Amino acid sequence: MHGAVIHAPGDVRLEPLDDPKILRPTDAIIRTAVTCVCGSDLWPYRGLEPIGEAHPMGHEYVGFVEEVGSEVTAVKPGQFVVGSFATSDNTCANCRHGFQSHCLNREFMSTCQADHVRIPNAQGTLVATDETPTEEFWPGLLAVSDVMGTGWWAADAAEAGPGSTAVVVGDGAVGLCGVIAAKERGAERIIVMSRHESRQELALEFGATDVVTERGDDGVARIKDLTDGIGADSVLECVGTAQAMRQALSSARPGGNVGFVGVPHGVAVDGQELFYSHVGLRGGPAPVRRYLPDLIDRVLTGRIAPGKVFDLTLPLEQVAEGYRAMDERRAIKTLLTP
Repeated sequence: MHGAVIHAPGDVRLEPLDDPKILRPTDAIIRTAVTCVCGSDLWPYRGLEPIGEAHPMGHEYVGFVEEVGSEVTAVKPGQFVVGSFATSDNTCANCRHGFQSHCLNREFMSTCQADHVRIPNAQGTLVATDETPTEEFWPGLLAVSDVMGTGWWAADAAEAGPGSTAVVVGDGAVGLCGVIAAKERGAERIIVMSRHESRQELALEFGATDVVTERGDDGVARIKDLTDGIGADSVLECVGTAQAMRQALSSARPGGNVGFVGVPHGVAVDGQELFYSHVGLRGGPAPVRRYLPDLIDRVLTGRIAPGKVFDLTLPLEQVAEGYRAMDERRAIKTLLTP
């Protein structure tokens, strides 16, 4: 098989790798239908996370089951499946409470920019579609495996609901999917913070009602202007930087909520400031498995189209260009076809 391997900042290569094998009776092997590059992959690519030894990349996937371990009965060879970037047995106490991304047997996927992938905890992680979807749905289902599920978690954690005002901090794939989620959950007003025209257009198509181009204190002031000086009911923080977190916390009204799903880098929250703000804060790795059946149905029925966040499609052998395009903001998200 072939897969993407990162060697150093800015250095991703497609290389021959050992074929995946069933290592445990709870494993499955899938042949990827499509995979992609994630915004979080850019942290090590930009040298902002340690890389260590060269290693495979990728945590988003949909595909066809080729082989299953002896304890896997939920899916079978030949089925089209969608999974999560965090695997789960879906039976432990944390899973039963809806936090499959904190499963006691969790493993984070990290080898998915490849033509074949081993899926640990396949019994609880993979969800099969009733029949093989046509290729037009593959990008949307791929989005569900991470960015759409993560955007939904951001809206859920921020308690975006009927009649609410939601602010989305971040115009990457997760933020754009957060717009979809806020709309689907009934938010009446959705304000997206974005400086990029193409992303603004997509946000508006997905349901945003307002666009704020300012950042930092100016961005917060603009949010206050739009909300009669009060702030938003729900804020979705979809970036992971210190500025984004501060902007999110300051944009929420007293009693409002922030759902933070951007992987934090250099983020520190002032406990006293949070205490007196009366703002609720919840986030972390998205429990995508909790939402998979519902989101798969929304994609296949045409209710949502998160696959539109993929604005560049490349063959897997051009994965390095996929990274470059996203790093240089020439693409929101790169779809890779094995």
